[in-house]
Amino acid sequence: MMVKRSVTGSIARALAGIVMLSVLSTGLALLTLSGSLRDAEALNVAGSLRMQSYRLAWDASTQSAEFSAHLQLYQQSLDAAALRNLEHFYVPAALNARYQQLQADWPELRQHLKTGDPQRYQQHVATYVGEIEHFVLDLQRYAELKMRLVAITSLLGFIAIAALTFRTLRLSRRQIVIPLNQMVTASRYIEQGTFSYPPLNTRLPNELGVLATAFTRMSGELEKHYQLLEKTVDEKTRNLTQANHMLSTLYECSLALAVNKLDRSALQQVLERVYQHEKLRCIEIGINDEWRVMQGCADSDLPWHQLPLLKEESSVGELRWQTAHHLPSPRLMQSVANMLAHNVQIYQAQKQSQQLMLMEERATIARELHDSLAQALSYLRIQLTLLKRSVDNQPERAQKIIQDFDQALSDAWHQLRELLATFRLTIDQADLAAALQEMIDPLRQQSQAEIVLSGQADALALDAPQQVHVLQIIREALLNAIKHAQASKIDVQVQSLPNGDSHIAIVDNGIGIASLEEPHGHYGLTIMNERAERLGGTLQIQRHFPTGTQVTLVFSPHQKPPAG
Repeated sequence: MMVKRSVTGSIARALAGIVMLSVLSTGLALLTLSGSLRDAEALNVAGSLRMQSYRLAWDASTQSAEFSAHLQLYQQSLDAAALRNLEHFYVPAALNARYQQLQADWPELRQHLKTGDPQRYQQHVATYVGEIEHFVLDLQRYAELKMRLVAITSLLGFIAIAALTFRTLRLSRRQIVIPLNQMVTASRYIEQGTFSYPPLNTRLPNELGVLATAFTRMSGELEKHYQLLEKTVDEKTRNLTQANHMLSTLYECSLALAVNKLDRSALQQVLERVYQHEKLRCIEIGINDEWRVMQGCADSDLPWHQLPLLKEESSVGELRWQTAHHLPSPRLMQSVANMLAHNVQIYQAQKQSQQLMLMEERATIARELHDSLAQALSYLRIQLTLLKRSVDNQPERAQKIIQDFDQALSDAWHQLRELLATFRLTIDQADLAAALQEMIDPLRQQSQAEIVLSGQADALALDAPQQVHVLQIIREALLNAIKHAQASKIDVQVQSLPNGDSHIAIVDNGIGIASLEEPHGHYGLTIMNERAERLGGTLQIQRHFPTGTQVTLVFSPHQKPPAG
């Protein structure tokens, strides 16, 4: 849109008109006033002509000595510059004619005075003075006319300036103030997010018309973008709500699977949450031939939707559902299927791990039997050989060997029973605290000593081999305290150190260990040290102040023990 009449141009023209009117009216007034500067002088000179005319008549009749001076003065007054200004074109013709008539009649009267005929002068002087009076009266009216002209010119100039000012103000209000107020109102509407504002005047031929047109077009485009943005925000909000709903459902399903082991109850909780959140008619999960769990009532008229539970590209089950209304989120159902497949995989891995653990426990038992009984049986075989060689030649020595053989055999059977008892407890009990309690209970019946279990045994997470070694070390230490220490109190302290190591101490108040050197044919301390080495830890046996013995085992459950 082109600007036909600029706002600044219109205001400039109006101001220029006001200035021109001011200059014109002021100039006319000043010009008129400048022309009236000698009006008073002219009136004074014209008025003095009457007095001078009568004075000349008196001088002529009395033969006054000042006659010549007065006559010359009269001539000067008649030719005064103030009266000569009346000969201009703008002076009224009547006034100019009277002045010319006075100048024309004066030579004749002057001639009468010079010829010494005062009678003739006195006869005509009255008429001449009458003409002077008319001339003075016209001169006065002419001065008053100029004053009225000045007043009228000033009044007309003021009226014109006021009218032009009013027109300028009206034009400014109509073409500037009102459009600006309309745009301010429209901007406030838009600021509040309302695009239905009073229409702007786009037909103005000035810059504000162009601005109103651009503002209207811009607000229209802004309304389109605003509506598009609202639509996008609504869509994003719905998507976020759906995502939040889906995450909430997945979290509840994950929580149900995390707090429980995978069984029919856990699967039932997962299906129940999906069933309630998605408002399904029926949902069912089948895991191979082990489980088939359903939530809701199946409808033969509704189709089934299904997803396989994939484990490394092989199906381990199937999740399927029916819905009578809207379909559930595909991402949610796929996530639930992936979660179930992952937990099935973890469940199967746990079963395999349990089987491997059982096999490892059996291997541990075999190793323990080999390491403990093999030494005793080898010793018995050697002693038996010696017995065969010396039973005939040295009967007393044979009896001594037989006694040693019997003692060693008893020790071997005792160790075998202890090992079997320990291994049964390890397989039946999953945590160390329960296994320790099961192991200590029978020992309490074998001794009058008070056996106390303290500390944080349930905080230690040990695998099967570690648990076997720990139980056997504690059992051996307790048996030594019961048999040899004559203790009245035995304290088993189990705790986890800040660095993650496990610290186990068996403290008694008995007589204290005499020596760390084992008697001939005894291997308890040696086996305890070997077990500590297999745990990757250290075993320390020392006298406890003031009395008693303290056996301390320190090892890291997470450190891989040395091979062997």
